[in-house]
Amino acid sequence: MTETTIEEKKERYYLLDALRGLALVNMLLYHFSYDIFVIYGQNPHWLGAPATFFWQQGICWSFILISGFSWRFGAANSLKRGLFLNGLGLLITAVTWLVIPDEVVFFGILNFIGCGVLLTIPFSKLGKKTPPLLGAVICLVLFALTYPIQNGYLWLGGETLALPRELYSGVLTIFGFPGAGFYSSDYFPILPWIFLYWTGWFLYPLLMKNKGIRHFLSIRIPLLSDIGRKTIWIYVLHQPILMGICIIWSSLFM
Repeated sequence: MTETTIEEKKERYYLLDALRGLALVNMLLYHFSYDIFVIYGQNPHWLGAPATFFWQQGICWSFILISGFSWRFGAANSLKRGLFLNGLGLLITAVTWLVIPDEVVFFGILNFIGCGVLLTIPFSKLGKKTPPLLGAVICLVLFALTYPIQNGYLWLGGETLALPRELYSGVLTIFGFPGAGFYSSDYFPILPWIFLYWTGWFLYPLLMKNKGIRHFLSIRIPLLSDIGRKTIWIYVLHQPILMGICIIWSSLFM
């Protein structure tokens, strides 16, 4: 079955919704833990624990891979969707800057995915000429190579390559080159994350050509599949609700 035929069927792949819903539930638990342990100071060292880091990265990786994988489902509305997500991201930046400036979000996950959607519009023309497996491998290698870029270097297997400090003036912050003193409580620059997003994009034709996989992805998981279909609005609203719960909890028990 060709990619065009798959896209024309417009079948709902509920398992993708469920995986997105599972990532969202994990994100809610992570952010609630962050609010309690870090913002309210119950365990400031929690954020530096290896388990916390791997939990947070697992949530991010799954969101970004699924978003890249799902890009083709909404390809016709990519421009509108990308601008909408960036608008929501900027709104979150404005609200956090005004309400909780110590935890301001600058270029968080919504801005990144919005930019990922927009950048994939021109990228898709080149990407469709690349064998999917080769493209996925190349993007995954580039993701690993650029993963530490915001810390000033590239990773070359067992070696590192320092990057020019001039890149880190602050002008290129959204691209992965933050300036001195930069802070964001949710920061997902274009590099390295665009390569993980495009890994998901290449996985679509690689996996969807298999009828068995398509059938498997059509399995619906109650509740999680429903949550996954409302990811954006839950993401936008969850933190004010969690903060409200924390305020009530702290006034009663702290």
